[in-house]
Amino acid sequence: MALFGKVVVSLPQTCGAVNNTQWRNMATLKAISMRLKAVKNIQKITKSMKMVSAAKYAKAERELRLARPYGAAAQEFYKAADIKQDDKKPNHLIIAMTSDRGLCGSAHSNIVRAIRAALPTKPPGTNVKIIAIGDKARGILSRLYKDSMLMHFVDIGKRPPVFEDAAKVAQEILKCPFEFDVGEMYYNVFRSVVAYRTTVMPVNTAESIVAGSKLSLYDSVDDEVLRSYREFSLASLVFFSMKESACSEQSQRMTAMDSATKNAGEMIDKLTLKYNRQRQAVITNELVEIISGAAALK
Repeated sequence: MALFGKVVVSLPQTCGAVNNTQWRNMATLKAISMRLKAVKNIQKITKSMKMVSAAKYAKAERELRLARPYGAAAQEFYKAADIKQDDKKPNHLIIAMTSDRGLCGSAHSNIVRAIRAALPTKPPGTNVKIIAIGDKARGILSRLYKDSMLMHFVDIGKRPPVFEDAAKVAQEILKCPFEFDVGEMYYNVFRSVVAYRTTVMPVNTAESIVAGSKLSLYDSVDDEVLRSYREFSLASLVFFSMKESACSEQSQRMTAMDSATKNAGEMIDKLTLKYNRQRQAVITNELVEIISGAAALK
């Protein structure tokens, strides 16, 4: 009588561990592959944005050369007439010149940082109101100084600024019910492709212009002429600051996208190396499993 029994084959304990490790490595390999693909797509986007920003920067720099005489002429007149503002007066107006678009480094945040640094230095009891030109300044300043916000302007930076835009902004500033004694405009001055300077420019009132110590050097200057010139000079200064800020913004965006493209390239190299190492580990584990299975059958 033949006895039939179960044949039990004992596999090495390492076989199950190798199989689990293989599946873990395969899952890790897939995750690295997906991340590598995502970073490559991001690099394509940043590279395209860099090329677009470079073209816009070249145009903005050409337009800035034509707009600088507007600001230089107005500033030279106020300087020659020795027009000054009394910082001890109670009502102060601050104008923040930014735009609606981001991805340009610290171009907008430096404007807000300069305003935050200047406000504590104001004399006690000073009534400060803020006008935000651009959604970036409005978004930050409205959270920090909600009660001090007087008005804001949007749709800035989506297209190159023109004098008509500056004239509308200047008209709204002149029509605002807040009668300020001291005015300041914060904007970025373009210096080079990789550098700009956050600057404060005075916004003079009609009273401070009339009180200029050297205004008598100019002939035939009456109240109507001064009023008309103040309106035109304010529009010119706003236009000048818009062009300076726009050129600074485009140069910083181009620089930021160039840095992002380089960082993405470095990340792609690291992920590719990690992917190849992980893939080699998967192949090695498969070979170990095959060899272990062949050894168990002998």
